[in-house]
Amino acid sequence: MSNIIINTNFGKISFKLLPELAPEAVRNFEKLAKDGFYNGTFFHRVIPGFMIQGGDPNTKGGNKSTWGTGGPGYSLKAEFSSRSHLRGIVSMARSQDPDSAGSQFFIVTADSTFLDRQYTVFGEVIEGMEVADKIVNLQRDNNDCPLEEAKMLQVVVE
Repeated sequence: MSNIIINTNFGKISFKLLPELAPEAVRNFEKLAKDGFYNGTFFHRVIPGFMIQGGDPNTKGGNKSTWGTGGPGYSLKAEFSSRSHLRGIVSMARSQDPDSAGSQFFIVTADSTFLDRQYTVFGEVIEGMEVADKIVNLQRDNNDCPLEEAKMLQVVVE
């Protein structure tokens, strides 16, 4: 089983992948990480008491109006499971369409069971929740975008 290390400008977040819950989401995330897709992207959405979201390639550009709308150019079929969205869970972000996830993901910083069976859980943080807590508590604008950059310097598959 693979682990993911997200090296950020605030420190390191490590999470284990859960292929038994979401094999396609895990395969996709591993491929994108190995290809360097996430390197240099930002956590572009932070909501205290809820989650941090990243994985949008548009965040590499300066036009914040496009942040949150980017992806890899394809979508994945949802892989819902009974795994609850408790603190530390890593799940695929999506639009209203359950089958619209691609590269964006979020890390739950507080239990959010209202998301259960609606989003694809594919990982669980094993180290670095204090880093996610720093990021989620950054000052933010009206679109929940942090005012200070929360950058994924490098995302590594271990």
